[in-house]
Amino acid sequence: MLSLKSPPGSARQTDFFAPSARPKADATAERLAIAEKLLLAPFGLTEAHLRRALGEITSYGVDDADLYFQYTRSEGWSLEEGIVKTGSFSIDQGVGVRAVSGEKTAFAYSDDISEASLLDAARTVRTISAATKAGRVKTNSRKVAGSRSLYSDIDPIASLDSTAKVKLLERVEKLAKAKDPRVVQVMAGLASEYDVVMVARADGTLAADVRPLVRLSLTVIAEQKIAGVSRREVGSAGGGGRFGLAYFGEDQINEYVDAAVKAALTNLEARPAPAGQMTVVLGSGWPGILLHEAIGHGLEGDFNRKGSSAFAGRIGERVAAKGVTVLDDGTLADRRGSLNVDDEGNASQRNVLIEDGILKGYIQDSLNARLMKVKPTGNGRRESYAHTPMPRMTNTYMLGGDKAPEEIVASIKKGLYATNFGGGQVDITSGKFVFSASEAFWVENGKILYPVKGATIVGNGPDALTRVTMMGNDMALDSGVGTCGKEGQSVPVGVGQPTLRIDGLTVGGTA
Repeated sequence: MLSLKSPPGSARQTDFFAPSARPKADATAERLAIAEKLLLAPFGLTEAHLRRALGEITSYGVDDADLYFQYTRSEGWSLEEGIVKTGSFSIDQGVGVRAVSGEKTAFAYSDDISEASLLDAARTVRTISAATKAGRVKTNSRKVAGSRSLYSDIDPIASLDSTAKVKLLERVEKLAKAKDPRVVQVMAGLASEYDVVMVARADGTLAADVRPLVRLSLTVIAEQKIAGVSRREVGSAGGGGRFGLAYFGEDQINEYVDAAVKAALTNLEARPAPAGQMTVVLGSGWPGILLHEAIGHGLEGDFNRKGSSAFAGRIGERVAAKGVTVLDDGTLADRRGSLNVDDEGNASQRNVLIEDGILKGYIQDSLNARLMKVKPTGNGRRESYAHTPMPRMTNTYMLGGDKAPEEIVASIKKGLYATNFGGGQVDITSGKFVFSASEAFWVENGKILYPVKGATIVGNGPDALTRVTMMGNDMALDSGVGTCGKEGQSVPVGVGQPTLRIDGLTVGGTA
């Protein structure tokens, strides 16, 4: 089972398809220079050492091999009960060495970046192939991988001093408590990460990326007494992306605070959710988590190569209602799920997975692409140097339609309008999913009557796509806090969709 969980909230912005204006070639050279300065020079390594290590692997009969160097500096601050209680700072660095032969992968990693460790790892992983003849991978002269320039090389940790970071969290708490006297507790967190990676492949390819990442998260607890009985409810919000901490200015903080307090106060008024089969309207933005879980994981190349996905072998077939177009796009400027290059050195891409309801393709890493005889799609991702890459989503979203969201809600005779989700899970083989709605409303005759709590949405991903009957013109991406888990690895991702009407979904309620 796979899950994606994050504080809800959505960001409507009109420029998330805007390309970066930075010169690509210059930026690529800059990133390689930064990576070499942090990951090679301090340890007496040069590109010649990398070629030697790769040569130790390719002298055996392997199909592919790569070296993945990583330097990560992370910082986190958290506030609770009016006090910044914890602060953390860490530095991690290391190298992962991989050899691939057929479907088999041999992998070794070390936090000791040295020539001796590199050669030792190379000689270990090459034993995946019993052949001692020349390797099957084609070795070429040095070439710098094609790349993008989607975000700056900024170190976000240094973009605000410690005093300013503490004041930012204190400001969040002050604003939240000032919104309503029923807000009794505020918890906030600020996280920053500076991540530098370098990939050297057996075919001579060199790639590097410098990846800033920040996140501000907020949870509020509201309490009120009705007939002498206290009731407490929670609301969450937050956001982030690949930029510096200056992004969290007064307007942005107010937006998060408004969303979190509104969610908590709405839930104070919520009634038990009805259950049964009904029309469900999903709000725009973060509810795209359903798309990510129920559809996105099923379109990852490894599941389809092995035949374990409900979408396996269905390219060219109709898998969704007309008008439904789903993309996985790692090329959106500054977005949390975006990458200049993936963790195998391939440039990120804008991949159309489903077009007008027809399945067009899967997302691929290098291994699965080779075995399925297609090209990689820039989706080879790994949590760190201590993990192997696999096909993973970046920013997965559905394009908008032509209906006003108010028109879609007004079309409901009796049903659920779910505007935020707390998380979900999917079984890849069957496509069955279950999601819990953290904010939802009961609608009758086109009118929103009252908020409900305890609603879970149950269905089958491929089937649910065929039940989409209306699509809004309000496509939005989430606010930038999503983290996806798969096979024990977590990576940052984005989700998004317009307001959607889906007929005949099963709602599990508490009524």
